[in-house]
Amino acid sequence: MTAIDVTGARTPEAADVITGARERIDALDDRIIGLIQERMAVSAVIQQARISSGGRRVNLSREMDVLHHYSEALGKPGTSLAMTLLELCRGRI
Repeated sequence: MTAIDVTGARTPEAADVITGARERIDALDDRIIGLIQERMAVSAVIQQARISSGGRRVNLSREMDVLHHYSEALGKPGTSLAMTLLELCRGRI
């Protein structure tokens, strides 16, 4: 398969642009995944400290702050993204 076949571009130049951009997206995705894994670890520390002190595993007012932050920054899809992120970091409640 040629780059044109793989990218769906109609010219070799466009195929080169798409290939380069996709490589950048793959690198960004790897960084995003690493950051999410780091966030999950930090969240586990917070949950453990809260539970050890007699508190609840989840702080709903904090979660609302996170949802608002993502919604303000990214619009409605940001809310869905934040919900997924919160679920990854704290599990289902």
